[in-house]
Amino acid sequence: MLTLKLITEETERVIRGLEKKHFKGAKEAIDQVMAIDKQRREAQQQLDQNLSEAKKLAAEIGSLMKAGKRDEAEAVKARVSQMKETNKQLDEQMSNAQEELTRLLCQIPNIPYDEVPEGAAAEDNHVVKSNLKECTADDTVGNWTVNPSLGIDNPLPHWELAKKYNLIDFDLGVKITGAGFPVYIGKGAQLQRALINFFLAEANKAGYTEIMPPTVVNAASGYGTGQLPDKEGQMYHCEVDDFYLIPTAEVPVTNIYRDVILDERQLPIKNCAYTECFRREAGSYGKDVRGLNRLHEFSKIEIVRIDTPEHSKESHREMLAHVEGLLQKLELPYRILLLCGGDQSFTSAICYDFEVYSEAQGRWLEVSSVSNFDTYQANRLKCRYRREDTKKTELCHTLNGSALALPRIVAALLENNQTPEGIRIPKALQPYTGFDIIS
Repeated sequence: MLTLKLITEETERVIRGLEKKHFKGAKEAIDQVMAIDKQRREAQQQLDQNLSEAKKLAAEIGSLMKAGKRDEAEAVKARVSQMKETNKQLDEQMSNAQEELTRLLCQIPNIPYDEVPEGAAAEDNHVVKSNLKECTADDTVGNWTVNPSLGIDNPLPHWELAKKYNLIDFDLGVKITGAGFPVYIGKGAQLQRALINFFLAEANKAGYTEIMPPTVVNAASGYGTGQLPDKEGQMYHCEVDDFYLIPTAEVPVTNIYRDVILDERQLPIKNCAYTECFRREAGSYGKDVRGLNRLHEFSKIEIVRIDTPEHSKESHREMLAHVEGLLQKLELPYRILLLCGGDQSFTSAICYDFEVYSEAQGRWLEVSSVSNFDTYQANRLKCRYRREDTKKTELCHTLNGSALALPRIVAALLENNQTPEGIRIPKALQPYTGFDIIS
């Protein structure tokens, strides 16, 4: 949630930022926020004046009573009584204004950083790095050969490979639950577990503390990280208890620091967590959602940081390097995109997406988003830190990223590593799988 201080002190920058994010009615929304805030402040000012005057009148009543001026004292009492009624009305006005103000602020997205490019949709995102280049079939990039098919003339998509090697049963998932809930079998299940352990081990090496949080959260947690009220339609809701299944470990892990004041020396805090994630989003039809391309339940390792404003950009760079290192160790073709304003999430100030190339599908698959939210989430969470120099409290910066989401990583591993003998396992992953090929 944007702070009122930012909106009132840098109004034009906020409006420009919202327009870059293609938020409709940006100026009108900010004008409305400022008008309601003005009403709230005026009511507060009048209430403060009335309370100050009532205190003086109370002392005056005592003096008048001592002087035997009972009628005058009663007149002053009547004024105080009337003032109390006025104060109740002012207090109600302030409460209503604050409620309306919070409602409006929750509907306004975060503003992007200056380096975020202009653009309305995914096609306007900027590719900032790739280990895959336009080249002939014989050219290589690093350890990965572009479009070699590894001895396969017509590489199979992962859903056919999963059936061929009995790794994943999509039909069985439909029987048990429904579409988007696959069943992993044998080496398919072992591959999932190996990736989870590999990602957690790499996060541990990078200094992240592992957390095992609940996968069900309350509404306050969803509000704190910005999933509510923006994305309630995409979350599974347990109506009787008013709980939500998490769409990402970002929600419970970041909410650890809700209503917390940290010491500056504790920052940056670096946490990671493996959880199952649940998303109701149906998406489109066809190849975009076939197989593992889009699921309602999937495994993901999330990295989360809480940091100072001065250091958060460095933290963001370190997180990007960490995710890139994972893809390099898995020997996958990847690219990194800086998202344009119109394609950013509601809460992010800057976001980079990582995509892996699907050999058989001939398309890029998103496997990670690494975002800096500036103070937007922290303001909702009331997550603050105390500066060592001034002892004043300030809002933290929050950051998170997938490191990594498993379904499309599995899809890319299967498709890009198929050989006539079977599916080879990258060397970095072999200590975790216990086998070097799926045959």
